[in-house]
Amino acid sequence: MIPTESAESSGPLTGLTVLDLTHALAGPFASFLLAGLGARVIKIENPCAPDPCRQNPPYLGADGVSLGRKSNDDVSVSALNRLRGKYGVTLNLKKTRGREVFADLVRHADIVVENFSAGTLDRLGIGYAFARSINPRVIYSSISGFGATKTAGRTGTGKAMDSIIQALSGLMMTSGAPGDPPVRVGVPVADLLAPVFAVVGILAALRQREIGGAGQHVDVSMLGVLTSLVAAEPFDLLEACGLPQRTGLMVPRLTPFGIYESADGHVAICAPSETFARGVFVAIGRPEFETDPRFATRDARVAHVDELNAHIEAFTRTIPTAALVPLLEQHGVPASEVRSPADAVRDPRVLARGETVPLEHPQFGRVADVVGMGVPITFSDAATNHLRPAPSVGQDNALVFGEWLGYGSAGVEQLRTDGII
Repeated sequence: MIPTESAESSGPLTGLTVLDLTHALAGPFASFLLAGLGARVIKIENPCAPDPCRQNPPYLGADGVSLGRKSNDDVSVSALNRLRGKYGVTLNLKKTRGREVFADLVRHADIVVENFSAGTLDRLGIGYAFARSINPRVIYSSISGFGATKTAGRTGTGKAMDSIIQALSGLMMTSGAPGDPPVRVGVPVADLLAPVFAVVGILAALRQREIGGAGQHVDVSMLGVLTSLVAAEPFDLLEACGLPQRTGLMVPRLTPFGIYESADGHVAICAPSETFARGVFVAIGRPEFETDPRFATRDARVAHVDELNAHIEAFTRTIPTAALVPLLEQHGVPASEVRSPADAVRDPRVLARGETVPLEHPQFGRVADVVGMGVPITFSDAATNHLRPAPSVGQDNALVFGEWLGYGSAGVEQLRTDGII
């Protein structure tokens, strides 16, 4: 019997068991969030083909970070980041005995998370219908490129990667300036946002299970998530009204609003209200713009956006960022420097709140300055981010199969001999 409580966790989801059939990024990020919230996550990998994220450079080893593996002890930083907080087991689900072992796990599980192509696990005989037949209370979450339900039409090749979803969602045509080629967002937003919605769905399904007693299938489409978020902004309507849907560094309909060059970098200035705009005018030494008919109202500023931005940037280009941001703040203008990822993830504020965390090699400790993702939620009466290190492939086979399922050491050895684990 899998223990009902987790001694190492006091998170809101303590006592819940998650079976993690995920790989790459979208699925592992969902199960990472569940682990960070206190659930016991059992990551199940194919013994012949473990999670491909384990092969992602860079690697962390005894001598620090490298682009290529120098030793068998070197571990992918992606794996260290995404697999934290999980128990690692191997299981060959293509074999009958492997599916039987999986059924034993499902009997004791609350949640199953998978992100295979739609229909893959049904063809293996371990999809939602199978899991529900074993455990009617199980919540089975599927994250796929286009959703588990069959709909009319098909886009692309049917294969889903983050860049493909960015392309199909229209997101690539919202960044950059008019006439630019498509711009891929550097952070893999489809891979990271779809699992957030999957976790929202899982939590909602848990609440419904409390009321009705039954689990259900939570089906999340990467394309659906990203397209839904693109639809949050009326790009097509703005274009129909005369504003280009791609506006580069500026947001003309909120002007002054955008990224402006400083003497030694760039600053973000966000001044959509009259009060904020007046603060910008005073900061750049042009207080008379408050009554200038070209700039006195939002609509006027939108109509003269290029002219106003030219005035602002003529000033900001003369001031170093370290002096420009305090000047804008002094006049009540929301502003900040534009930072590099390296600086941003090491911000003392986010480190102190556990929103980013130092990563350590499971064997050698903190041999380099490597920072990974935390769980960016702070509770008043619960803990997050108390995560065990990322497991090696099959690290917890003896614990999960031998102790928790009661197979014993002989049973685990038989599974290994038969190529099941």
